[in-house]
Amino acid sequence: MGRKPILVFQTDFTYREGAVCAMYGVVKTVDRDLEIFDGSHELPKFDVWSASYRLYQSMEFWPKDTIFVSVVDPGVGTGRRACAARTVNGYTVVTPDNGSLTHTATKIGIAEIREIDERINRLEGTRGVSVFHGRDLFGYCAARLASGIITFKETGPAYSVDEIKRLPIIEPSMDSRAVRGILEIDDPNFGNMWTNIPLAMFTKAGFSYGDMLHVTIRHGGQAAFEEAVPFARSFGYVEKGRPVIYNNELMNIAIALAEGNFSSAYSLGYGAGWEVEFAST
Repeated sequence: MGRKPILVFQTDFTYREGAVCAMYGVVKTVDRDLEIFDGSHELPKFDVWSASYRLYQSMEFWPKDTIFVSVVDPGVGTGRRACAARTVNGYTVVTPDNGSLTHTATKIGIAEIREIDERINRLEGTRGVSVFHGRDLFGYCAARLASGIITFKETGPAYSVDEIKRLPIIEPSMDSRAVRGILEIDDPNFGNMWTNIPLAMFTKAGFSYGDMLHVTIRHGGQAAFEEAVPFARSFGYVEKGRPVIYNNELMNIAIALAEGNFSSAYSLGYGAGWEVEFAST
């Protein structure tokens, strides 16, 4: 027999109370041999965009057939779908269909999606609870999938991938004058801001390490940051406290403050409304 799939959980629950513990207890009650790992339980509260991005950020570094359980669910207990999705490259995501699949669907691709059938794949004795689907639906169903008790088909009825709820993503672009994109996410511990602009687009625009580029960040049409910033391989190429453009671990362009916090220094956020432009000086 082959190895059972690994389970990777991410939530906005934190570790300050027993929610994560209860989810993992359910998994181990289904099958004690299942491996559980944490993505993060410190996602920003109610931030479905962050849940979507963090899935995409780490997914392809895990073994094929890993099952991801993602629970940032401000609409828990309402009519939003609870689902299991299979990616085109062999992963499974168990999550509310509330936008959490946006980056996975757009950047990786989803081959099949099914709505979880609560009559079969809900933890026994929890039908009166509407506010803890992380334990009662997502964790329980994922454990049954990983253990082989049910097949993917048995999670519930299929629906069209075209029906997946997606958050708006503005794709990066370039012209003869500039490269443009969005601040797609932050690095919360260090305050670096990651864009959705691939290094390949920078190269195509003729930008090279050592160049000084004019950076403009806008939100709601207003400039939040506008300055000439060097493009370097890493943080140590500029003086402490100075901004630097660099290539991050996903081969996308990012901006940091050397040994500082770029996000808080300039009160920056992320998402489709945070536009960034790089141009030659």
